Amino acid sequence: MAPDVSDTTLSGDESTVERRFTLDEANRTLPLVRRVVTDIAATYRQLQDLDRRRAEAATAGQTGDAETIEDQMHATGERLNRLIRELEPVGCVLKDPAVGLIDFLAVHDGRDVCLCWKLDEQRIEFWHDVNAGFAGRRPVSELAARTS
Repeated sequence: MAPDVSDTTLSGDESTVERRFTLDEANRTLPLVRRVVTDIAATYRQLQDLDRRRAEAATAGQTGDAETIEDQMHATGERLNRLIRELEPVGCVLKDPAVGLIDFLAVHDGRDVCLCWKLDEQRIEFWHDVNAGFAGRRPVSELAARTS
C-alpha cells in the first residue's frame, strides 16, 4: 500500500512542543533549520511526483510500474520522516512541507504565540497567535512595539 502523502505534513503540533524561543534564539537556528527544511521541501515534492506517476501508471493498467513506484514512494516517505525528525531536537514545528513553513513557539505578554518562518524568508519577520495560523501572520515589529 502506498504511503499517504498527507500523513507526512507535520512533525507535531504546538501542544507537544515544550521549548519557547526568543526571536533571537529562533533566528540563530535558521542556518540548520533552512538546510533541513530545504531537503524536506525537495523530498516532499519528490513524493508528490511519485504519487502522481503511480496514479498515472495504475490508470494506464501498468501494474508493475505502479508497484515499483509504490516502493520508491515508501523509501521517499521514510526519508521524509527522517528529515522531519531532524527538526525535533531544535524544537520548532513543521507546518507545511511544500513551502517549508515552520513555527517556533514563543511567549509574548504572558501568552503563547508562534514565530513564523517560511523557507524563502531570510529571517523570522512574522508571528501569529497559536490558533491563527499562517493567515494571521503579523510583523514581528508589532511584538517589540507592544513591549515599548
